[in-house]
Amino acid sequence: MENKPITFQFISEPSDVNYGGNVHGGSVMKWIDQAGYACATTWSGNYSVTVYVGGIRFYEPIKIGEIVKVEAQVIYTGSSSMHISINVFSRNLKQPNFDKKTHCIIVFVAVDENGKKLPVPKWIPETEEEKQQEQYAKRLMELRTQIEDEMKPFL
Repeated sequence: MENKPITFQFISEPSDVNYGGNVHGGSVMKWIDQAGYACATTWSGNYSVTVYVGGIRFYEPIKIGEIVKVEAQVIYTGSSSMHISINVFSRNLKQPNFDKKTHCIIVFVAVDENGKKLPVPKWIPETEEEKQQEQYAKRLMELRTQIEDEMKPFL
C-alpha cells in the first residue's frame, strides 16, 4: 500500500484570529486533527478516532491571510493504531516558499460502528527517511509510557 501524504492548502481567515492578531493555536490544532483524520481514515479504510496528540510544537505564528499547508503522513502502524506525523507550514501570498510553523504526532485508532478497534494495514518503511520516521514514532511511544506512569497519581 502506498503511503502518500495527505495535504490540505487554504488561506488563513480573519475568523482564525487570536487576541495577538495571528492565527489561534486552537485553529491550528483543528486543522491538525482534520488532516490526521483524513490520513488515518484513508490508510485504514475505516472510521478512525484520535487517541493521542503529543508534543505539539508551535515554532512561529501564522499570520492571517497567509497560505497554510498541512501535511499528514503515516509513520508507524500498530495492530489498530496509526501514528501520523503532521507538519504545518505557511507562506505570505507574495513569497514562493513555505516555512514550517508547527509539528506534532497524532495517533488514531480505526474503529467499527460500535467503537471496537479494527486492524489496520501494516506500513513498512522503505526509504532511509521512512525508517528514521518509524524509529522516531517508536521512541515517542516509549516516552509516552513514561509520561503516563508519571500522570497516574493525578488521573
